[in-house]
Amino acid sequence: MNHTIIISKRISIYIIGLFLLSLGATFSILAGIGVSPVTSLPYALALTTPLSVGITTVLANFVFIILQAIILKEIRWKNFFIQLIISFLFGFFMDFTIWLTNGLPEATSLVLIIVYLAISLILVALALLLYFTANLPTMPYDSLTYVIANTWKIPFSKAKITSDMLNVVLSLVICLLFIQSFGAIGIGTFIAAYGIGKMVGVLLHKLQPSLKQWVYKNN
Repeated sequence: MNHTIIISKRISIYIIGLFLLSLGATFSILAGIGVSPVTSLPYALALTTPLSVGITTVLANFVFIILQAIILKEIRWKNFFIQLIISFLFGFFMDFTIWLTNGLPEATSLVLIIVYLAISLILVALALLLYFTANLPTMPYDSLTYVIANTWKIPFSKAKITSDMLNVVLSLVICLLFIQSFGAIGIGTFIAAYGIGKMVGVLLHKLQPSLKQWVYKNN
């Protein structure tokens, strides 16, 4: 019984985390000064095709799954199937949160840009706190980073920087080729890359122990 309750809590905070992550990504899009490295490829594809951000999110994550198979030189069907399900859920959340925030004013002033960016950073940091605490299968992008780190025996932090940089460069190339602008990449991309990591570190230190106690308690 206790095990079932714990699993239910882990799944709940995981799904809430994915939703907040998509909402944070949506606010970074609303800010209009560049999205986070993780979101940059799906958003670049959305800017250069008639597809929605949700659909391009699924497509980008499918590419990340294929890259894992290439690096590992094997197909881990169970893990990849779970990652694909997570990708579809996150893609749905992306389109839903974009629809949900459709009535908000455009960021035509510096104040509104800062507000949207701040909301984005806070939501993403909270999302990652829940996401990591749940300790459930990671999304394809994070799984790819782990695969890179384990295959080439490099620290996860360096693998993360490498993945982010490749994602940003690819997104920038796509935007420059097809819409002749930076598109998905801007100062907000670099603020997110630095700021989210710092905020997540603080939240994990301050809030994760209490959150873990609630999730994994036996009564």
